[in-house]
Amino acid sequence: MRERRTRKVRRSFVRRSRTVVACLTFVKWGIRIPPRRVGNGERYSVPYIIGLTGNIGTGKTTVLQMLARLGADVIDADALAHQVIAQGTPGWQAVIDAFGPDILQPDGEIDRARLGQIVFRDPAALKRLEAIVHPAVGVEIERRIRESRAPVVVIEAIKLIEAGMHTRGDALWVVTAEPEQQVQRLVAQRELSEAEARQRMAAQPPASAKVALADTVIDNSGTPEETWAQVQRAWDQIMARIQVGEMDGDSAKFHRAAP
Repeated sequence: MRERRTRKVRRSFVRRSRTVVACLTFVKWGIRIPPRRVGNGERYSVPYIIGLTGNIGTGKTTVLQMLARLGADVIDADALAHQVIAQGTPGWQAVIDAFGPDILQPDGEIDRARLGQIVFRDPAALKRLEAIVHPAVGVEIERRIRESRAPVVVIEAIKLIEAGMHTRGDALWVVTAEPEQQVQRLVAQRELSEAEARQRMAAQPPASAKVALADTVIDNSGTPEETWAQVQRAWDQIMARIQVGEMDGDSAKFHRAAP
């Protein structure tokens, strides 16, 4: 009986899954996490996983910070991709071995701009870099999910869908904004020219393609208060689903409510 229930939970998790990590090979799903308590004392086997994405300049980080404020553990997959090749790490040495010492800055860190110029001109070079970065990021994400004590874990990556891994996790959230707002944010926050901002935006798939796959769409075109209200509402719905899940008295593991 317990084995049949476990299989049922796993099928439900895979069926509803929607999460990815940038252009990275993602975690090995099916990891076993000890039951943890939420809210009124109920338990669950794994955190509820949200994949968070959106085009450049839409304000994904803002939404990520709001979810953290509500109690989620948050993982910035793009930041992890930088961390795993920081100076002194095995990834750093592997990148130097693959691309040579000319990619280093005077302080010994990898010059990501120079590395980017190499890999985005050469698909084979990009594959070599991914072969170094992807496994390391996947291991770190898996570790953070396994060690999380939060009811929800959010994984944010700009290329979550493009990597083809948007069929993992429990929910896919997409952040949107008006194009002119995206341009303004890119110019102000990343010190790009308007032409450069528009060029980067044009290089991405249309927002509508992401929205079509989303479970939740957060419109970040308005005020911070308006964005917060959307995030809070969607969060409350998730918490309600978790709290009404069916309990398995034998294994004391929490089964999420069916979608």
